[in-house]
Amino acid sequence: MSIAATSTPTAPKVTMLNPDFPFPYDEYLGHSEGIGSVPADMYGAEVAVIGAGLSGLVAAHELMKMGLKPVIYESSRIGGRLRAGRPDGQPGPVADLGGMRFPRSGKSFFHYADMLDIETQPFPNPLTPAAGSTVIELAGRAYYAETAADLPQFFADVAAAWDDCLEERAHFSAMQEAIRTRDLATIKKLWNELVPRFDDVSFSGYLATSKAFSALPFEYREAFGQVGFGTGGWDTNFPDSFLEILRVVYVDADADQHRIIGGAQLLPERLWNHAPDTMAHWPAGTSLASLHGGNPRGAVTSVKRILNSDGTPGDIAITDKWGGTAHYPAVIATCQSWLLSARIDVDESLFSHKLWTAIERSHYLQSSKTFVVVDRPFWKDIDPETGRQVMSTTLTDRLTRGTYLLDNGPGQPALICLSYTWNDDALKWLPLDADERVRLMLHSLKQIYPTVDIASHIIGDPITVSWEDDPNFMGAFSDNLPGHYRYQERLYTHFMQEGHEPAHRGIYLAGDDVSWTGGWADGAVTTGLNAVWGVMTQLGGKTQAGNPGPGDRFEELKPIRLP
Repeated sequence: MSIAATSTPTAPKVTMLNPDFPFPYDEYLGHSEGIGSVPADMYGAEVAVIGAGLSGLVAAHELMKMGLKPVIYESSRIGGRLRAGRPDGQPGPVADLGGMRFPRSGKSFFHYADMLDIETQPFPNPLTPAAGSTVIELAGRAYYAETAADLPQFFADVAAAWDDCLEERAHFSAMQEAIRTRDLATIKKLWNELVPRFDDVSFSGYLATSKAFSALPFEYREAFGQVGFGTGGWDTNFPDSFLEILRVVYVDADADQHRIIGGAQLLPERLWNHAPDTMAHWPAGTSLASLHGGNPRGAVTSVKRILNSDGTPGDIAITDKWGGTAHYPAVIATCQSWLLSARIDVDESLFSHKLWTAIERSHYLQSSKTFVVVDRPFWKDIDPETGRQVMSTTLTDRLTRGTYLLDNGPGQPALICLSYTWNDDALKWLPLDADERVRLMLHSLKQIYPTVDIASHIIGDPITVSWEDDPNFMGAFSDNLPGHYRYQERLYTHFMQEGHEPAHRGIYLAGDDVSWTGGWADGAVTTGLNAVWGVMTQLGGKTQAGNPGPGDRFEELKPIRLP
């Protein structure tokens, strides 16, 4: 978040070692002994996985490697919110409608990206070398910059105030140092002190009561909200619990972000077709695709508990949209948790009342993106009067908010994300179709770049998404409000089921909305691994002594529980 770098090239890297549960998933995944096994008599046993997004595919992949048979159900398409789009029937650049920025600190995510030979390049975020140049436009005045040093002192003062208020009450440097060195005890000590202090404090409330920002005119806080630093503006997150923001900035999730060459959907597609080198039970060449005959099963319509003849809880029955029903000893549900009450008929007895409350209280962020394909990266043309590029990565207080320019190589059509917005800004676009959105966006950008004819370069149809309007998602990702820590703690720790009543066992929640870092792919991966540990343990399996799993170290690292 800072304008100035805070680490030297030789310092250990900050990773997404989440302070709520700082289990080192990257070490667990990379260990030579593997992440665990099940008894041979369980080989081939079927486990249902609801959702073929990243979390579901990671869970299914690891279950398959153990010799189990994952059965994946999917309501739409493989990939979930790692969704790519093109103008209908047209070749050309791929627009990432969901996840498009992946921080290098997300080591668990990149474990799979590297395994699948996914190529990435730095994302052209504002004020980064990948962007080349940035224009910040506020109150009708535009500022051009190639580095942060090119901006007026006002912006440096805003950035310094943000750095100062993080140090003032949030132990920022101490926490990052503990994360770098993997000092888990210090991470827990610092974080467990902050959770009760800030659970009920909003982001805007934290800023307003900080010494740094309260000593400055309101315009400084307003500018921080509108353009921020790192990935852009923060004001759509101002209603959030401040703990949500700390979880992002502590682990550098907002820094050193990469895009996937060819589109983010490549990763789930390759994972679906990937045949691991080593697996228990299954013959060489087995993949998730081959286990499913090339396609996952259809959308789930109901999840019911089957009672044994003596009245005790038995298997869980899954019914798909075509009426087919199958019984499973264990189920991993990776869909947006709201769907478990809003679209899928789920036995109330499967979850405790407290967990149902946590599911219902989940708060989802709205998000909208609109892309256009252009004939070439014309923004690299040089204005003869200014000597600058004619267009830049743009942050503004206008409707478009964030505009990103995505080059796809010499001689290739390019892509412009005309607008990427969240929450109230996203809802402003919701009633408009793609063409209307583009017309308004071009009008806004024309005020910033009056001599640039963006429309003359557009080819094909626009590509747009509003995630809150998709019935399979109902929002982009979870985003906790003040007072929501208790709900998130219940959701996240659900994989630890030893103390649950028998009726509540056997179904495991996973997905980034269950994680502490909603909206980040790393959270989808790690909660999928938590669910795998739960299923493995339920079926009599275990980890190796030299590579304990998240459940094995739970008591040591577990999230603090508020009274």
